[in-house]
Amino acid sequence: MTDLTTFAELGGSLAAIGGAAYARHAHPAAYWSTVGLPLSVARLLASYSSTMDACGLTVEPSRWRALAVRATTRREVRPVPPRRGMIRPTSTGLRVRLRLAPGQEPADVAASVERLRHAWGVHAVHVRDIKPGVVELRLIGFDVLRTVRRPRRVESGLLRVPVALREDATAFVRDYRAVPHELVLGATLSGKSMYLRHLVAGLAAQSVALVGIDCKRGVELAPFASRLSALATDPDEAAELLPLLVKEMEDRYDLIKSRQGIAPNTPDEEITSDIWGLPESERPAPIVLFVDEVAELFLVATRKDEERRDEMVTHLIRLAQLGRAAGMYLEVCGQRFGAELGKGATMLRAQLTGRVCHRVNDEASAKMALGDIAPEAVYAACSIAPELPGLAVVGDTSGGWSRIRTPYLSLASAAALCRESAHLAPDVPALAPFKPYVPPVSVAASGTAVAPRPVAE
Repeated sequence: MTDLTTFAELGGSLAAIGGAAYARHAHPAAYWSTVGLPLSVARLLASYSSTMDACGLTVEPSRWRALAVRATTRREVRPVPPRRGMIRPTSTGLRVRLRLAPGQEPADVAASVERLRHAWGVHAVHVRDIKPGVVELRLIGFDVLRTVRRPRRVESGLLRVPVALREDATAFVRDYRAVPHELVLGATLSGKSMYLRHLVAGLAAQSVALVGIDCKRGVELAPFASRLSALATDPDEAAELLPLLVKEMEDRYDLIKSRQGIAPNTPDEEITSDIWGLPESERPAPIVLFVDEVAELFLVATRKDEERRDEMVTHLIRLAQLGRAAGMYLEVCGQRFGAELGKGATMLRAQLTGRVCHRVNDEASAKMALGDIAPEAVYAACSIAPELPGLAVVGDTSGGWSRIRTPYLSLASAAALCRESAHLAPDVPALAPFKPYVPPVSVAASGTAVAPRPVAE
């Protein structure tokens, strides 16, 4: 009987350990909530002072504090760590605020995130500056980018689209008002098309005119034709569409001039206002231009093609330089983008504030996207594994960067969202010649057909 009891106790312990190991691999969120969270909190509380001291994040106490300690306890005066706030558990980790000691800065804490990660047994530690003297440590308990689940509460609005999840478990929101133009690079099957699909599906539910240039015969953007205001599927059509967009931009500048009393002969470059200063009744709808496989617009075979290329690139540069104030935004996508494409490529890239780099085929491609704004992000982009489609490195001209991953969205679901929101497409008369043809949905296909009944026998 004693042997059976011992065997049962050992079997129960082994089963519990095996179940925890399985849950940690297969269901990391559940494992974190039940096992990882209590252990990490215990480690943090037990070793906070010693860990901060080992990381060099302590300072000598003030003279008055040292005198008070000697007078009341007569023990040795130790260095003082940053004052810790309340620990706030989340579904993906922990959040705790630190009040920095005099002489410290957020960069001191950011330099020790790897040490803190190992000391407290979490997957990652991220530092965010809250206000002068206060930083927030966001401890992530598991790899949130392995299985992407968006946060439930995401701030959205006009021209704000939640696209992906950041590695610190916050949502990556594409805000066209803050970052008007963006460059998206990625090799085949890297997730670039999925990123574009989320953007189109998110903007489809807003009163925004969507324009597409897809030189792959429209295979990427044609499924969203019901929601697009214009679509060009080859360089010839793009050469005709881009001048119309530039003309629309100039007309919007004229509208701003007439509404705000600016002289008609004022150059566009000297106008500092935008359409958002106009009354809502007079404000034209924003336009987002998606350019897929931008390299196709630069490739030339004859002298005539070269002239057409120069004209198209000039129009794109003008839209990138002046389009923001007119409510016109660019989303330029491609596998490769750099000076070797030809005249104007570097100048166009310089106007694209946002940068998203998925898995690329060579280091030079990553440098094209991130090398001029965040050199340290180039290595992170080159280390993206092929078995993680949708994983990307995003950066901006401020020098900041982070890893993101786009959740899966089927093409059929995105196309259905576009069909349901087709009535939200604003009317832009200048783009009417390029409105894509959408075949009517047959009654039989929709499943609503009813057998006819005779009126009389």
